[in-house]
Amino acid sequence: MAAKYIFVTGGVTSSLGKGIISASLAKLLQGRGYSVTIQKFDPYINVDPGTLNPYEHGECYVTNDGAETDLDLGHYERFLNVPTSQANNVTTGRIYQTVINKEREGAYLGKTVQIIPHVTDEIKRRMMLLGESGEFEIVITEIGGTVGDIESLPYIETVRQLKWELGSSALVIHLTLIPYLSAAGELKTKPTQHSVKTMLELGVQPDVLVCRTERSLSTDLRRKVALFCNVNVNAVIESIDAETIYDVPLMMYKEQLDKVVLNKLKLPLKQEPELELWKAFLGKLKNPIHEVRIGLVGKYVELKDAYKSIAEAFIHAGVANECKVRLEWIHSEKIDEDNVASKLGHLQGVLVAPGFGDRGIEGKITAIRFVRENNIPFLGICLGMQCAVIEFARNVLGWKDAHSTEMNPNTKHPVIDFMESQKKITAKGGTMRLGEYGCQLEKGSKAYQVYGKSRIGERHRHRYEFNNKFLKDFTEAGLIPSGTNPDNGLVEIVEAKNHPWFVGVQFHPEYKSTVENPHPLFVRFVKAAMEKAKVEVAVRA
Repeated sequence: MAAKYIFVTGGVTSSLGKGIISASLAKLLQGRGYSVTIQKFDPYINVDPGTLNPYEHGECYVTNDGAETDLDLGHYERFLNVPTSQANNVTTGRIYQTVINKEREGAYLGKTVQIIPHVTDEIKRRMMLLGESGEFEIVITEIGGTVGDIESLPYIETVRQLKWELGSSALVIHLTLIPYLSAAGELKTKPTQHSVKTMLELGVQPDVLVCRTERSLSTDLRRKVALFCNVNVNAVIESIDAETIYDVPLMMYKEQLDKVVLNKLKLPLKQEPELELWKAFLGKLKNPIHEVRIGLVGKYVELKDAYKSIAEAFIHAGVANECKVRLEWIHSEKIDEDNVASKLGHLQGVLVAPGFGDRGIEGKITAIRFVRENNIPFLGICLGMQCAVIEFARNVLGWKDAHSTEMNPNTKHPVIDFMESQKKITAKGGTMRLGEYGCQLEKGSKAYQVYGKSRIGERHRHRYEFNNKFLKDFTEAGLIPSGTNPDNGLVEIVEAKNHPWFVGVQFHPEYKSTVENPHPLFVRFVKAAMEKAKVEVAVRA
């Protein structure tokens, strides 16, 4: 069967949740027995999100094959439990780069290169790639930004062309807003009408409208939207504000979004979606038995999307332990020797987050010293692991100038250093170890207990590494390398011997945590925090 294509566009305002709606629909279609994938087309000129400021764009999500992608791909994987790849995220920058390279190579035979047809043809080619692979029956394409944005126009034009070419094999879902005006005391449909009008001006008639709203849509209001926007009443879907993003698939099932879509694509409904596991997950999420407080120490905590996958991994791990994880977001720049006890002393666990650059580093190191000396469960990710190494070098080994050469190129104890093979590379985006790499675990270590096997694969995104020149010193002092890369001997995991739970990992475990497969490191870390909470209760008693 030739693949069917669903295009998801947004109107009125950004952040309505196109990614969550796309992932929820995909989950329902997957539950009905269809092979589904989701791809995101982003209208910005950056070639990939890897060099984007987290304050602007949230976290950069990394796939197994080393693609630096939009954070929405994290939602896709967490919902579907299926890995994404390089092909699932495309930016305008990558489109233009391909077109310009082809022009330089003479592929256009000297013709004037234009947005139509050359840019739109390249967009079209990429939109169809996953469908033509033969792996998927349905391909959902999320178009970033909102309709009417100058940057989005080539994508909307491409959707118009594809809809014309594919007929009933293509469908457009338009996500829009129906705001409640408290002064008038009613929901207003005009923003949605204008948004659809903009789509129509660009030659695209939406087939389904998903309406974000604070209050339930009445039958009369749905009829009004259907009338003015040229859609069937059953294709006006309510998407009311949800308690968690994990409620949305069940809400869309109740609204019969999957049925409407399959009917319009002329596909059989097959079986009812199998959602028992999902319902069980939600039941545990909303009815926890235990509770722990865990501090997330980072330098982008003002924008929680900068650590989106970590926050979601804690939700998954909390549910696995039937525990509510209350995250406290702590800015690393605001931690010092004087206040560290008041900021961290009441917590049952501390995670030191990844990042780049020297801002907030000393706060992270101070935090790690406090949790190490006070037996508070600790998990360090990427830069968090590197800070744990620096802290140990300074305060246990006594090397007061110990540092990463990223922050101090002249340190006499470069315990974290740049990879030799990458010193000649000048382009920032090309200097990182990206994607999945193997890791060999030491038997008897905490890491081995966590994973229950000796060989694992985890995703990386970093430039600097543990300096093996100092390996012996650390091992003898009690910070042991419990996980190493089998190909090059690079240290991937460190853990403190004389501590209830002190683990630093060079990779990003949060990228692999899903609803169906919570990451074992987070699960065991939350368990360690729960054990500490039990001890605290016993002491108070």
